[in-house]
Amino acid sequence: VQLQASGGGTVQTGGSLKLSCTATASAGSTFELAWFREAPGKGREFVSMISWSGGSTGYADPVKGRFTISRDNAKNVGYLQMNNLGPADTAVYYCAADGSYHAYSTWYQDKSEWHYWGQGTLVTVSS
Repeated sequence: VQLQASGGGTVQTGGSLKLSCTATASAGSTFELAWFREAPGKGREFVSMISWSGGSTGYADPVKGRFTISRDNAKNVGYLQMNNLGPADTAVYYCAADGSYHAYSTWYQDKSEWHYWGQGTLVTVSS
């Protein structure tokens, strides 16, 4: 799976952005999608994930109620709608994909469980 993230930019506090993650994969491939972010001087942290069917989603506590993850499998694109952004959301956002089996329910929060990564897109929120 090859991933390309886009949609980053600079917004003011309280603004919104929608990130996209375009996937290129073999026909018949199924995989979960996730977004992680890496703020300056910090490690890469989980933001959100969505199952292949879209029936299951997960969010990190700091973004719950503000971010919404979705996907369009017909277009091979995943999205992250980000509302009410604040300076703490400033980071490089990465999309990730994985289609393998995972033995525990919260596996998606662990970046080492994701095998495919996009190149990242920078989101800057000014105060």
